[in-house]
Amino acid sequence: MRITDIKTAVVRGNFDWVLVRVYTDEGLVGLGEAYWGAGVEAAVRWLKPVLEGENPLEIEWLFSKMMRHMSGGNSQAGTMVAAVSGVEIALWDLAGKALGVPIYRLLGGKYRNRVRVYADSHHGAKPEPSAWADRAREVVAKGFTALKFDIDNTDPARFLEPEAIGLGRAWNKSNLRPLSAAELEHMVKLVAALRQAVGGEIELAIDAHWGYNTLDAIRMARAFEPFHLMWLEDPVPPGNWEAMARVTAATTTPICTGENLYTRLGLRDLIVNQACDILQVDIPKAGGLLESKKIADMADLYFMPFAAHNVCSPVGTMAGVHVCATMRNFYLLEFHAQDVEWWHDLVIREERLIQEGYIAVPEEPGLGLELNEDVARAHLAPGFTYFEG
Repeated sequence: MRITDIKTAVVRGNFDWVLVRVYTDEGLVGLGEAYWGAGVEAAVRWLKPVLEGENPLEIEWLFSKMMRHMSGGNSQAGTMVAAVSGVEIALWDLAGKALGVPIYRLLGGKYRNRVRVYADSHHGAKPEPSAWADRAREVVAKGFTALKFDIDNTDPARFLEPEAIGLGRAWNKSNLRPLSAAELEHMVKLVAALRQAVGGEIELAIDAHWGYNTLDAIRMARAFEPFHLMWLEDPVPPGNWEAMARVTAATTTPICTGENLYTRLGLRDLIVNQACDILQVDIPKAGGLLESKKIADMADLYFMPFAAHNVCSPVGTMAGVHVCATMRNFYLLEFHAQDVEWWHDLVIREERLIQEGYIAVPEEPGLGLELNEDVARAHLAPGFTYFEG
């Protein structure tokens, strides 16, 4: 069996989901998903001449070949690694179909029959504690037992109308925003309302979206200690493990990070220096399934839990389910598309993927799902073709 083609389709959900198909001369087709972002879809198509004529079952060799072709082995080449990740996932789906087994079997077998999911709940309808509490109760009613909220978006006006509050320029998630005492006090009220709304049985995480300096991150983390959070996510920007380690060491609030780093090389310093409490990796961004398994195994040497950041369609989500099932130190998998009403309908399955906060590990060959062609075409992103050459 040989690879004959690679094609893409971009479906617009809560993000532009970059779907990938790898075709073979025996008629088998593998389905995958790459992390969204500028240039990723084009980079996937750029890989076609690299893989044409290759045996699709030699996945680790093909991963190395793609990485060398795309980035010369540079683990920080984000768009390129995301593109390689999407193709790598499609290769695993293809291999599972060719061999008649689910992907998790090819990765060493499973530790669990279902994977626990946490619901990214973003924020309340208004920057008020009561609105955030309402949102939390709404999500718990859907069956989720772990939630995450974005604390950096406590007041949308701060981002949409900066001149009105005297900033004079747009503040966004790339800025290290100074944290005033008044804003921190408001954050504490929001988190307190969330905890009171869901009680102690529901796990609660807070995402800071890498927006604060080290001092303010420590202040924030300490202020959240009474609420026994599951974690505080990305309190400082990625790339400086020493700064992250300083925050981690200064608080009893667990610190979680890793979604903006790539491959084992990019995540190594966080792990070996134990610069965070929980490692969170974006699987279709950081290198795909086998690379994520290797990252999890490295973290497991330090007894560090592995969570999976996930903003994918059901395709990338199910890929994450397969590899997370094989990890001894797996903690939680993210679900980011609560408000995309047709999310479950994008794929053909007898039952809804997420039930009572879990996804069952499938036993069908490959990923264990196929696209619903009608739904995918109906939500095709403007300017993109549907798996055409």
